[in-house]
Amino acid sequence: MATPKKHLPILRVSGPAQRDVADILAWNSRNFGAAAALLYEALFAQALKDIRNDPFRLGTKERPELKVKGVRTYHLFFSRDHVLGERVKEPRHFLLYRIGKDGAIEIGRILHDSRDLKRHLPAEYGREIET
Repeated sequence: MATPKKHLPILRVSGPAQRDVADILAWNSRNFGAAAALLYEALFAQALKDIRNDPFRLGTKERPELKVKGVRTYHLFFSRDHVLGERVKEPRHFLLYRIGKDGAIEIGRILHDSRDLKRHLPAEYGREIET
């Protein structure tokens, strides 16, 4: 008897998050070469896959200090060992996301880990302030 397939949630990557990826890959390509950018691109793809498979997996973190309901982060470091082949040695970015009302995983931004989260929250995240 075959095991039933797990139903995976929809993954939505916002426009700002798509621009973040493009900017990060361009920066990596300029500073470390096309091969390094490809490694980082593979890491992004793996991190998205990992979050889609389990949005509360080890390495995710609630962000109550942002005072926005349901916002979490996931550092790309936690996906680096899941990438096949050569890996990014020291990833410095994380996904900022939440679970939408329809159960979809909404990737709002992909940010360098030195950035101030509050300053870079997607505008739509400010509408559901926790009290």
